[in-house]
Amino acid sequence: MIASLASALFFESTEEVFRRVHREIKPRTAVPPLTVEYKAFANADSHVRLEHGRIEVKITDLLHEAPAHVTEALAHILLGKLYRKTVEPQYDHRYRLYLNRKDVRKRIDESRRTRGRKHLLPPQGEVHDLVEVFEALNQAHFGGMMVRPSLGWSHVRSRTRLGHFDPSHGMIIISRIFDDPKAPKLTLDYVMFHEMLHLHYPVLHTGTRRCVHSKDFKAHEKQFPEFEEAKKLLKKMW
Repeated sequence: MIASLASALFFESTEEVFRRVHREIKPRTAVPPLTVEYKAFANADSHVRLEHGRIEVKITDLLHEAPAHVTEALAHILLGKLYRKTVEPQYDHRYRLYLNRKDVRKRIDESRRTRGRKHLLPPQGEVHDLVEVFEALNQAHFGGMMVRPSLGWSHVRSRTRLGHFDPSHGMIIISRIFDDPKAPKLTLDYVMFHEMLHLHYPVLHTGTRRCVHSKDFKAHEKQFPEFEEAKKLLKKMW
């Protein structure tokens, strides 16, 4: 039985994989018309929706050559999400393990770099200049040795995403909420320092795990002068 399933899996089209998984998830429901399309997304994103009685699946073309068992895992994840079903850990593990492969991560980074667009405001804001902020922190904490990435203010005054380092584009983006005379300068310095640490300590990948804030990262972050005060001020801003 296992051998025949493996053989069938090998010869199935992507649509057939999704239809089979649909029957496994909803055995008492007829499989509705289902289409699968590979799209040139900037990230390794895939989507599914049920509309007018049809299931439409859009998969990143980065997975076009993925092994059949990975496609099967993605089908369980997407259809499970669509029908609000609990996805068995083995499928999530299998999918994450594939995405964390070094060669796959390289393709994803290349895709983000070539397809992804970053619409930023210049680093010279109305109140603060991000280049000056970066260089002051660079001299104080990194001996001036950190190569400056692209810097820019976000278009939106986001209160949820204060800063972001994008390794694919070599870019630090800071929320425009800090380009305000009412925002304590210490908070801007701290957020910039945090993003600089992401540049200094790359994300660690082990198996299915992705560690963004390593022990070294956290230890270095606590060396920031007035670390606790900066975090308190950030909480008070909301």
